[in-house]
Amino acid sequence: MWQSYLNGLLMAAGLIIAIGAQNAFVLAQSLRREHHLSVALLCVLCDAILVSAGVFGLARILAENPTLLAIARWGGVIFLVWYGFKALHRALSPQAMAEASETGPRSRRAVLMAALAVTLLNPHVYLDTVLLIGSLGAQQAAPGAYAMGAASASLLWFFTLALGAAWLSPWLARPTTWRLVDLMVAVMMLGMASQLVLAN
Repeated sequence: MWQSYLNGLLMAAGLIIAIGAQNAFVLAQSLRREHHLSVALLCVLCDAILVSAGVFGLARILAENPTLLAIARWGGVIFLVWYGFKALHRALSPQAMAEASETGPRSRRAVLMAALAVTLLNPHVYLDTVLLIGSLGAQQAAPGAYAMGAASASLLWFFTLALGAAWLSPWLARPTTWRLVDLMVAVMMLGMASQLVLAN
């Protein structure tokens, strides 16, 4: 059981810690201190559900239905391009940043819906979290322990990222920093969209 738990923890940690759309979103929200703990919790819950679904059968269903992956792929492209251009507009336009600060923080519901979109409209979540982690978990001696290990990695990573970035935010709360964060988010989102378009 503990071996399966450790396998899940290490496999998920290796994939989650890599910079991706979800991490960029959590980082940006945490630097803004805008419902960052709720966003981290949502990411953890989504990962736990997706890994468990993959371990207990969804990985096999996706592997046998390329149409589902194609739908996720092109839906993800549309969302990533839209979100990336919004971030790029904020990064390159001081007026957009001023307008964003004047409107104040977004509601928790709006932020969580955006986080849910970043998570579920990203095809990599199905390729990595469901297919890769899930299919490996299905082969473990204790699949449930493996899923718990993967969820633990997600919990540790997203709350460390959220709390760490929020702690640093007073030192980073400068217009130049916000522009760099938005630029990083834009590059990340548009880069992932390009990879999905060019992927065979």
